[in-house]
Order: sequence, then C-alpha cells, then structure tokens
Amino acid sequence: MKNPRGEATDAPLSYESSGVHYGPLDAFKRACQKAAHGTADLLEGHGYREAPSIRGESAYLIEAESHYLAHVEEGLGTKNLVADAVQTVTGKSYYRGIGVDTVATIVNDLITCGALPISVAMHAAVGTSDWFKDEQRAADLVAGFADGCRSAGAVWGGGETPTLKGLIEPASIVLAGSAIGKIEPKSLRILGDVRAGDRIIFLAASGVQTNGLTLCRRIAERLPEGYLTKLSDGSLYGEALLAPSTIYVAFVRECQRQGIKLNYAAHVTGHGWRKLMRLEEPFVYEIASLRPAPPIFQFLMEAGPVALREAYATFNMGIGFAVYVAPELAERTVAAATASGYQAWLAGTVKKDGQRKAVEVPDLALTFEGDTLKLR
Repeated sequence: MKNPRGEATDAPLSYESSGVHYGPLDAFKRACQKAAHGTADLLEGHGYREAPSIRGESAYLIEAESHYLAHVEEGLGTKNLVADAVQTVTGKSYYRGIGVDTVATIVNDLITCGALPISVAMHAAVGTSDWFKDEQRAADLVAGFADGCRSAGAVWGGGETPTLKGLIEPASIVLAGSAIGKIEPKSLRILGDVRAGDRIIFLAASGVQTNGLTLCRRIAERLPEGYLTKLSDGSLYGEALLAPSTIYVAFVRECQRQGIKLNYAAHVTGHGWRKLMRLEEPFVYEIASLRPAPPIFQFLMEAGPVALREAYATFNMGIGFAVYVAPELAERTVAAATASGYQAWLAGTVKKDGQRKAVEVPDLALTFEGDTLKLR
C-alpha cells in the first residue's frame, strides 16, 4: 500500500528519511564552536571571561567575579506547521500552545547550567505580513509567548518580526528566540562534576514537545485520516502532537532554594535519549527504571512504523529533562520536582567503564554508544 507520495506505508521511517540528517548539522555545530572559541579573548575588554568547559553545552556562560551571565538562542522547529495543518481540519487555533513551546525550547536549554532566565526575546519571521491577518492566530501566539515567559519567571524583553519574501513560504512563520539568565552566587552553577554512582532523575514531558515533528508530519501523510486519526486514549493525533511543552525552570529554582546540588542536567530534545550522555567526560548511563511511553509515542512507533531504536534516538519518549545527583540526594530531588508540579522518578545510575561513553537501557536491549552523539 502506498501513500500519495508513492511511498510504501509499511516501510519503516527514520528521522533521516524525513529529511533531517544530524551528521552534517552536528559537524557544522562543531566548526562553529571551534571558530567561536577563538573570539573568547574579546570578553576581556568588557571585564568578563569565558566560563571554562562551556563550549558544546546547551547554554553559553560568561564569567564575572561574583556571577555568571548565561545566553541561549533556540528555534521552535516545525511544530507550527502541525498547528497550521490541524487548524485547517478543526477550525481551531493552536498558537497559544505554540507560543509556550517557543519559550520552553529556549529556557529549558538555559537552565541546564543552573541559570534562571531573566529576559526572553521572540524572533518571528514570515514570508509575507499577511500571516498576521489571522487575528485570532496572531493573538494566541502573543498570549502563549507571554504565558511561557511568566512560567519561566522572565520578562518578555523584545524581539524581531522580519518579512523575508523568497526565503519563507507565504503561509508560514519561523519562530525562534533567545534568552539571558544569571547564576549568582557562582556556586549554583551546574558544573558537570558527575561521579560514578550518581543517580539519574527523570522529569516527564508533556508529549513530543518540540522535537521530531518533521518525522511526525511524515507519519501524518501516511494516515488515511491524517491528523484526525484517533489514538488509543481517544485523543486526535494532531492535537496530541500539539500539547504545549513543559517548562522546567521551577524545578531548578526549587532545587536551588533547597540547596540540592545538581551535578548535571540535560534537556532531552534533539537526538532523543542520546542526549543523556551530552557531558564530555565518559560515563555509562544505565536506565533501569522505565515507565511506559505515553500513547503518542506508542502510536508513532506503530503508525510509522518507527523502530524502537529509532524512536529512542529521535523522540524524548516521555522524558523532557534529566538530572544527575549524588545518591543521598536522589529522594530529595524527586520530592523537589514533585513539589514544583512535575512528575519525576529515580530512573538509573551513572557508571564508569574506562573511557567508554554510552546510554544503556537493559530492559529494552538498547545501547547507544558515544560515537552516536557528536556535539563537540
């Protein structure tokens, strides 16, 4: 059986088959890091210096005598294309959630170093200014971005709305943004001082959040009812994809308030569970306590079909944020997450195996070796 594109609907899908190739993307990122590090000496003229061991992490840190400043730029990706497609068949605007998503993808990267966001800026580029003539959609985007900023405890500091005819399709908008944050005192920085025996704590995601949507869109093309297809829990596929992302700022803030030291934090987005080994030092991250993947991921795997390994290498599979803490802090960390309104649990242990870096999920017979994640 074939879909309108002439593809066999039972052929397994991957992120690469949907047009996303991490190889050249990550190679470009590494080239940027190398060139960017060569400009670090320019900070001296401003009375700052580059924080050590920060290149390749999710946020950039500038060090002063008494504090760090953090800076992040991130993009939403293609989730808004799903919102547009679902609006076409339901008549509803989903852009309030899209606004939250845009803030979430920015600030969740920022907090991985221990910085709390101060200011967030929006970048909303369109192919034509006619995009803003849908007043409900535009108003929802504004309201959602403001909602996200409030949830993050940050001011909406400004932004840019360029019209880029010829670069962006007339019906589309490209959403991104940046944020600045601060760590003070400097002892609150999440350094990456992980040790063998540290515990891995998972915080649940709301759904796919902002990653893997290109593959999700490909799957929609294979379905006879497209985004109106019902999941096992009765929800619509399109609306399940559009669940607004969870913002994890309150968790990091609560850990700081309680004096709970986070040794490392990972925002689980692109590269799926491979992101659990983002830290440069080689460790083996063994995940021994699994929870069933939410219905949306079960559906994606069956409808794609998407192989188990590909799913965990691409999607968050229900895990939006992970932290590593000393064993004696594990229960307090879970409690701090719960008190802040998150679902969290003790998921695994950090182990040392020479110079090997890997993520192991024994119950699923899955192993991702270090060479499958090349961000530095």
